[in-house]
Amino acid sequence: QLETLEQEEQERLELGAHPVEKRTLLVSHQHGMTVTKTLQEGQAEPRRWSFSYGRDELQGLMPEGASLLLLRVLACRWAVPPGLVFPTMDTEGQLCTSSY
Repeated sequence: QLETLEQEEQERLELGAHPVEKRTLLVSHQHGMTVTKTLQEGQAEPRRWSFSYGRDELQGLMPEGASLLLLRVLACRWAVPPGLVFPTMDTEGQLCTSSY
């Protein structure tokens, strides 16, 4: 019954004088989860957008942090159960599936 309560991802790419920074914040709440994306390019004002998913949509969700932990456990056991598929989020925060 493990559940992701909050997860933050940050990515920064520096190309000369034009850095690009992306942040994603996942926050669990009573009705589901809110995803907030922030994109800052160079000195421009950061762009932010948010969207939410309901609990029903997130049943069995495997966010990136939990996926890394699962991969380590599977590697230690040297076994991956057949047909291991979880709902996850892509780089834009949209729901998709991930199979192991």
